[in-house]
Amino acid sequence: MERWEEGLADLRGRVRRWPAGAVLFREGDRSDWMLLIRAGRVKVTCSTEAGSETVLWVLGPGEVLGGLSVLGEGERAMSATALEPVTGLSLPSSAFDGLLRDSPAVVVALLRLLGRQLREAEDKLAEFGSLDTLGRVTKRLVELADRFGDDCPAGLRISLPLSQQELAGWTGSSRIATARALRTLRDRGWIETGRREIVIRDLAALRRRAGRLSSPVAFSAAG
Repeated sequence: MERWEEGLADLRGRVRRWPAGAVLFREGDRSDWMLLIRAGRVKVTCSTEAGSETVLWVLGPGEVLGGLSVLGEGERAMSATALEPVTGLSLPSSAFDGLLRDSPAVVVALLRLLGRQLREAEDKLAEFGSLDTLGRVTKRLVELADRFGDDCPAGLRISLPLSQQELAGWTGSSRIATARALRTLRDRGWIETGRREIVIRDLAALRRRAGRLSSPVAFSAAG
């Protein structure tokens, strides 16, 4: 997501806080405010026809939540839930509209954000047809390492309260297939897993595996 921290630093808004697990908004809610995240991380999800939850993004400090929905002036197309305690600056749609009129730099940032979201959506669609479950899991781990990884003696530590079920929803896989993929990566010595924590031991190997196309047989077997 595009980081607008500098452009929004002087805006007046209402500081809001949510505890871990709280729902910031749900699909179908009125989209009349957006949030600049100051602290904490948020998962953005949507529901499938089968009733399962698909994770679209994980957002962190300096990122904007709900900006595109505000522009649509309709209902939320997705839900947002705090993965950990979240603090943010809430801006009503009227303030956001004024910002767009008065600040060309923010308009450019918004266009970049929209373009990035579209590219990510296209990439995920391509993943489902070209990568097996192991490939999709490694791509998400690489993304998490790049965005949220902290140096540690063993490599990069990702401390994110994301369950295996949520990771499965992010990769379009079953929980069992996701657990199998994580076990494979552990067996290869590329990662270590703990309670809501993953240590990346070989990021280069993960990057190589994430870009490898799978055969139809491998995709079917991986679930």
